[in-house]
Amino acid sequence: MRRARRNGQSMDEVVVAEMYREHGEALLGFVRRASGDPDGAEDVVQETVLKVWQAAPEISGSLRGYLFRTARNVMIDNYRRASSRPRRSGSVPALESMPDAVERIDALLTRVLMEEALRRISREHRDVVLALHYNQLTVAQAAAALGIPAGTVKSRAFYALRELRSVLEDMGVEG
Repeated sequence: MRRARRNGQSMDEVVVAEMYREHGEALLGFVRRASGDPDGAEDVVQETVLKVWQAAPEISGSLRGYLFRTARNVMIDNYRRASSRPRRSGSVPALESMPDAVERIDALLTRVLMEEALRRISREHRDVVLALHYNQLTVAQAAAALGIPAGTVKSRAFYALRELRSVLEDMGVEG
């Protein structure tokens, strides 16, 4: 059976290249921060893209969200393998505990996905969410900082959270 080709590349190669082009840099940054292993980050990204490419027909929601969750799972699997291997004393620093590693990776994944979701909502809604939830301003303080009435802050906050919830669902974030 012959596979479709475009510009001398198989469609599979085109799909993988497109995944790297659109999501590779962000994914690599996430893996580097989460793993603390800049040398192994590229391997994790390659394994992640391969797994996602193989699962392509089963992906629901955002491809980017799916890539990040898959990278999380690859890192945890790698951590489990590394922590189960015997080490010579003094050769490698002790790894953090498994629950601590998973918690750290999950916290970073949540932050990355939330940043992505915030980029997808309107600027007006994002400004209100950041003022109220990240900067922890009161409604009155947010209104003064944003130069809008307090009632507008409340209204935008309501619609912003609804929009944010919808974006997160589209990204495949369960909640």
